[in-house]
Amino acid sequence: MAELQEYKCPCCGGAIAFNSTIQKMKCPYCDTEFEMETLADYDNELKNQQADRMEWDISANSQWRDGETDKLRTYVCKSCGGEIVGDENTAATACPYCDNPVVMMGQFSGALKPDYVIPFKLDKRAAKEALQKHYRGKRFLPKVFRDQNHIDEVKGIYVPFWLFDADAEANIRYKATQVRTWSDSRYIYTQTNYYAVTRGGSISFERVPVDGSSKMADDLMESIEPFDFSQAVDFRTAYLAGYLADKYDVDAKDSIERANERVKKSTQDNFAATIQGYTSVIPEFTSVRLQNGKAKYALFPVWILNTTWKGQKYTFAMNGQTGKFVGDLPLDKGAYTRWLIGLWGIASAAAFGISYLFWLF
Repeated sequence: MAELQEYKCPCCGGAIAFNSTIQKMKCPYCDTEFEMETLADYDNELKNQQADRMEWDISANSQWRDGETDKLRTYVCKSCGGEIVGDENTAATACPYCDNPVVMMGQFSGALKPDYVIPFKLDKRAAKEALQKHYRGKRFLPKVFRDQNHIDEVKGIYVPFWLFDADAEANIRYKATQVRTWSDSRYIYTQTNYYAVTRGGSISFERVPVDGSSKMADDLMESIEPFDFSQAVDFRTAYLAGYLADKYDVDAKDSIERANERVKKSTQDNFAATIQGYTSVIPEFTSVRLQNGKAKYALFPVWILNTTWKGQKYTFAMNGQTGKFVGDLPLDKGAYTRWLIGLWGIASAAAFGISYLFWLF
């Protein structure tokens, strides 16, 4: 006895059945209609889906050679637990992340040697000027914050990054829609057509960055990207002179999940850019298979600026190579409230004027 084939609605997931009146498959929940051949093709597509295969070789990182770390010193923050590295002439007194005092622990040891470093291109003055520029045009920034604010600390720090390279084969299915709206004298009608759009191909990734510091927020670091890797050089301890370096506490293995997320999102976006003519395009299933996946260790230059306002700490970050600057600012609630009231007043006056015109005519 042949097995009964049951189909699920691709739009809402409900069970669908053949409707003899229209001679099509129809979903009783969302009223979507399907040709039998379309559903069969869609079902075959689901059965042939491949799982992700995202594996990385993280065993080829550089090791320190004898004598290379002799002039490096480590400092540990007793508040946040951060461990930073400087040369023997660096006088580190405060943690670049939480601004609490740090304690010198002695000679650096352990950890992998960075493969690359992007040297600082912009100095401390540029970081302070960028902060002042960041204030401009912020209408709800408290005036006293802008006028009287003092910068607690400006520190140049090399942030650890894992750089992931890979070639990828990918197959992605998108749920796409075409929406058409029209009206008559009584109703407004909306017709939505749903499509399963597939894309497949190969894509290569070079140096997908994932920061290796748990103290540095991922979104903060991603906001000051990109770094220009063409200016990277082989790592030498001399580049640390006058700066601090964060000792990574998130290793390459623990960074793989974040790298996979970025690879999948970039693949979905790049493939989706080839799809035209639809109202919406949403990835429904993604299969990414990696080849030649490997990770390298690098240090990227970042200026960290800490400032305090009404007992609350505000941290800003600037790309020490390109000058891209990010950071949250306090809100003048009084100015914001007055703006909302003014906006409400304008809207009310406009609504009254329209109502008055309707009353006249």
